[in-house]
Amino acid sequence: MKKFADVILPLPLPKCFTYSIPEDIANNIKIGCRIIVPFGRKKFYTAIVYNIHFSAPEGYETKEVATILDSEPILLPIQFKFWEWISSYYLCTQGDVYKAALPSGLKLESETIVEYNPDFDYSVQLSEKEQILINLMENKPEQSVTLLEKESGLKNLLPTIKSLLDKEAIFIKEELKRNYQPKVEIRVRLTDYAKEETNLQKIFDELKRAQKQLALLMKYLELSHFHSSKSIKEVSKKELIKKTDALPAALNSLVDKNIFEVYKQEIGRLDTSEKPTLEINPLNEYQQQAYQEILTSFKKKNVCLLHGVTSSGKTEIYIHLIERTIKEGKQVLYLLPEIALTTQITERLKRVFGNKLGIYHSKFSDAERVEIWRKQLGNDGYNIILGVRSSIFLPFHKLGLVIVDEEHENTYKQYDPTPRYHARNAAIVLASLYGAKTLLGTATPSVETYYNATKGKYGLVELNERYKDIQLPEILPVDIKELARKKRMNGQFSPFLLEHVRKALENKEQVILFQNRRGFAPMIECKTCGWVPRCKNCDVSLTYHKGINQLTCHYCGYTYQLPRSCPACEGVELVNRGFGTEKVEDDIKTIFPEARVARMDLDTTRTRTAYEKIIANFEQRKTDILIGTQMVSKGLDFDNVSVVGILNADTMLNYPDFRSYERAYQLMAQVSGRAGRKNKQGLVILQTKSIDHPIIHQVIANNYQQMFASQLAERQMFRYPPYYRLVYVYLKNRNADLLDTMARTMAERLRSIFGNRVLGPDNPPVARIQMLFIKKIIVKIEYNASMEKARALLLQVQKEMIEDERFKSLIVYYDVDPF
Repeated sequence: MKKFADVILPLPLPKCFTYSIPEDIANNIKIGCRIIVPFGRKKFYTAIVYNIHFSAPEGYETKEVATILDSEPILLPIQFKFWEWISSYYLCTQGDVYKAALPSGLKLESETIVEYNPDFDYSVQLSEKEQILINLMENKPEQSVTLLEKESGLKNLLPTIKSLLDKEAIFIKEELKRNYQPKVEIRVRLTDYAKEETNLQKIFDELKRAQKQLALLMKYLELSHFHSSKSIKEVSKKELIKKTDALPAALNSLVDKNIFEVYKQEIGRLDTSEKPTLEINPLNEYQQQAYQEILTSFKKKNVCLLHGVTSSGKTEIYIHLIERTIKEGKQVLYLLPEIALTTQITERLKRVFGNKLGIYHSKFSDAERVEIWRKQLGNDGYNIILGVRSSIFLPFHKLGLVIVDEEHENTYKQYDPTPRYHARNAAIVLASLYGAKTLLGTATPSVETYYNATKGKYGLVELNERYKDIQLPEILPVDIKELARKKRMNGQFSPFLLEHVRKALENKEQVILFQNRRGFAPMIECKTCGWVPRCKNCDVSLTYHKGINQLTCHYCGYTYQLPRSCPACEGVELVNRGFGTEKVEDDIKTIFPEARVARMDLDTTRTRTAYEKIIANFEQRKTDILIGTQMVSKGLDFDNVSVVGILNADTMLNYPDFRSYERAYQLMAQVSGRAGRKNKQGLVILQTKSIDHPIIHQVIANNYQQMFASQLAERQMFRYPPYYRLVYVYLKNRNADLLDTMARTMAERLRSIFGNRVLGPDNPPVARIQMLFIKKIIVKIEYNASMEKARALLLQVQKEMIEDERFKSLIVYYDVDPF
């Protein structure tokens, strides 16, 4: 009987596609395995088998599965359930989840291959470009378009390729390109002939005059333990040549003489070496009490919030909980909001758990991520996975505990591309699928989380004492509006801040300066006519980066060379407006030329090693002043920081979002917590133009409860979370007028269903990105209403819109629980 497979394709398709399974592979296909399937006219994709059955689909003729890639599933049954929840809750397809979840090394790509036609009629007239390509292909009949462009030095070859296709000089075929290649090592061993003791003695006699070859043989016998009672150890070619200072030619001669043979051995990229571990630090009285309260809470509730002030030692409590979970034979997922944090916490966890710990984030190579995925599928998976939001997609056999550190952070939210999930909320669901517990930890909980804890949905444990009774930092506000009026500001620095930075440097102490905007200047303006350079693809001004002397769009990446004169009036006075971290760095180096200054923002931390180096240098006191964006606020632990400067609190307070006050409080409280963590009370200098703003006073008093109460009252009045769920509906199109019509039509249809719960359509803060105009509709849904029904209604309206002939080009996507 004919078998069929329902598969998930890495495409935004609303449902699975069905393929027939050839008889010769029918018994080898399993649910959760990857297979190659044709889709469309000439494309091949890696699909994941979702179901196997005997029912042919109605409405279309099935194509055949091309081949199987796995003998065993790479997706576990619980992962399928998790994917289904994410696609349903966040209003996207399972194909979208597939693209986000799997490392790209586990996906094969279809790449265009050009094939030379040996029967081509040479009497056909060819252009110069065509002749160059034909000459290249005569020597190498099959090449990818990418390789042809590289070898020919010609750009935009597709019109030339099409012309050669029309003349039948070449053919096109699709070839699957495998991204992931196992890491192999070239190794050396004795041939069967050379292993014989009598033959080996003859070989020694023959090599007396070839000293380099003899040295290689002797070193091999030593490294491989050939003559000892131990089992023979494998020896790499690289190690053997390095330890004898021999040339590869000498080793090749031994291969030619049938003494050595060379072979390839697949090796992992993961460090599996045993590392010495230390005893876990005992908890102090307050930590021990919090630890016991968490365990008690877990008996009744699946989720618990640990609300502990900065530097209270939350990580030590996590370590004790991890040890307990591992002893129970279960696994732990430890989530962090930022890759920068993994650098410090990795060292702390490795000292205790050694190679039981695996790290997973996007700064690792794709091959390393594939190997971690495969290791987690086996029986020897890591006991602890430490990672950022993408770690929730890894396979786990026996997950027992999920820790979400700094749970309030907005970097847990995926904004682009789809699925726009929140890793904290998704992690809670993932844990529930395994029957595991979730611990949320932070000094400044999100309003929604704290509301759930105070209402009894989550457990709540408070930790109000800092480790070793260190005092919270003293926070002093500085009115920079008044100082600017009196012309007493030195650029973006108040005299008070500079005085304390100077004192800290004199005392060999360190300083952190926080400015939540990267680049040199957010905007360049012509002083004569007011011209501002803007992105040609997006509705934003370009940010000036002095280091590369370029204007850059932080939305689409478009770059523009800084003009010498204004293109509007030809004036030459182009001035900076505002300031970013690069400008702060520049100015600080001028004011304190003797200080060692480093900057930590998106521009300086493109690689994994860049993060590690900046943090290591600051820890080792090779850096005196660290300037950074919100990266420096996230749980980093530095012993010698005495002064923290918040350069402009107003940029956080004035952001057009209902969470701006909450987020401003969290950022300022977190960055303040970096001061005076071990030795003495630190000092935080908070520069603001809004000295009387309630949030400023709440930060100074470290009064989270007051901020929470005022935000809660405001949100209840205006129907925002935690009283209402939000769904942002985004509409995109290249035609602004058509988009306006589409948005108004869709808003009317939604209003006919949801009534006054619908707001808009309006323009978002940036109303055009990458040449696409954007409109936003907000839908507010009561927490006790059925989200499942609401989602079904939203998708029904979207379907009706796209089926309308006028709106076929409409792009619609959703942001559920925007953050």
